Amino acid sequence: MTTSLRSLVFIAAATLSLMSTGLLNSASAATAEDLDRDSRQSLQTLYKAHPFAETMSHKAKAILVFPKVVKAGLVFGGSYGEGVMFSGSKVDGYYNSVTGSWGLQAGAQSYAYTVFLMTDKAVNYVRETKGWEVGVGPTVVLVDQGLAKNLSTSTLKDDAYAFVFDQQGLMAGVSIEGTKISLIKR
Repeated sequence: MTTSLRSLVFIAAATLSLMSTGLLNSASAATAEDLDRDSRQSLQTLYKAHPFAETMSHKAKAILVFPKVVKAGLVFGGSYGEGVMFSGSKVDGYYNSVTGSWGLQAGAQSYAYTVFLMTDKAVNYVRETKGWEVGVGPTVVLVDQGLAKNLSTSTLKDDAYAFVFDQQGLMAGVSIEGTKISLIKR
C-alpha cells in the first residue's frame, strides 16, 4: 500500500470513527439560535474557569466563541467547529474553525476556544477577509494557566488573546496555530 493510499485510509477511519460516536455531527449547531445559546454558555464556563477572561471581555472590541470543536486524528487529523463573533452582546457573524494536521497523533477530543479581539485592527481584519488563518494577520496570544495569572488590564497589548478550555476526550495537545476561521451563513 502506498503512503498516500495509507493516509487516505487513516483519514477515512478517523472520519468514520467520529461519525459513529456522533462527535462530528455535534461539532456543528443545528440553528443560529442553538449556536448563540451554546456560545453564551461556553463564555460563562470560561469566565468561571478564568475570571480574568470576563474582565478582558469588557475591553475587547469583539469576541469569537467556538463552543465545541471536534478534533480527531490517526497520523493525519483535523478539527471542525462553528462559532459566533459577538460585538458587545450582539451577534456580529457566524464562523467556522477548520484545522488540518499530520504527524504523531492518535485519538479524538472536543474542546472550546474563545478569541478576544482587543483592537479595531483585529476586528476589521476578521470582517474584511471574511475570516483568517491564525498565525497570519493579527497577533494571537494563547493564554495558559501561567500567563492568565500574570495578565492585567494594563498588560493587554496584543491584538488578540485566545483561551482553550473544556477539553474532553483522548488526544494529547491542542493548538489553534494554523486554524482557518471563515465566515459562514446561518
